[in-house]
Amino acid sequence: MADADNRLKVRLVTPDRILVDGEAFAVELPSRSGCLEVLYGHAPLLAELGVGWVKLRGLSGQDSQEYLVAWGFVEVLPDRVTILTPTVDKPGETDHAEAESRLESGRKLWNEAGEDPAKYEEANAIIHEAEVKLEAAGRGA
Repeated sequence: MADADNRLKVRLVTPDRILVDGEAFAVELPSRSGCLEVLYGHAPLLAELGVGWVKLRGLSGQDSQEYLVAWGFVEVLPDRVTILTPTVDKPGETDHAEAESRLESGRKLWNEAGEDPAKYEEANAIIHEAEVKLEAAGRGA
C-alpha cells in the first residue's frame, strides 16, 4: 500500500532475484507499444515490455534509478507496479562483448530470413535489443 505521499510500491523481479522492492513517486517503462509513465492512482494495466530503460523516480529517498530491461511484463495497479523481466542490467553491468555477439547473430538471422516475415521480426527484435545494450554500455549507464 502506498503511503500518505502517494508513492507507488514498486517491485522489479527476474527469475532469480528481486532487484527492487521499494516505493517511488513515478515509474517510466518501455512497453512494446511505447513508453509509459505510471503515477499513483494509475488505472490498472497489464502490458508487455520492450527493450529499454525502467526509470524509478524518487525511489526510497533517492532521486532516481535506472535499469535496462529486455522484454517481460508489467502489472500496474493504482498503488503498485510489478515488473517481471527475464533480464535486467543495472547501470554499469551491460556486457559489451555479449551485446556485440547478439547484434552479429541478429544480423545473420536477418540475412538468412528469406521470405519468412516471422524470422525478420525475430531478427529485428534481437538487433534492437543488442543496439540498446550497446548504447547502454557506451554511455557507461
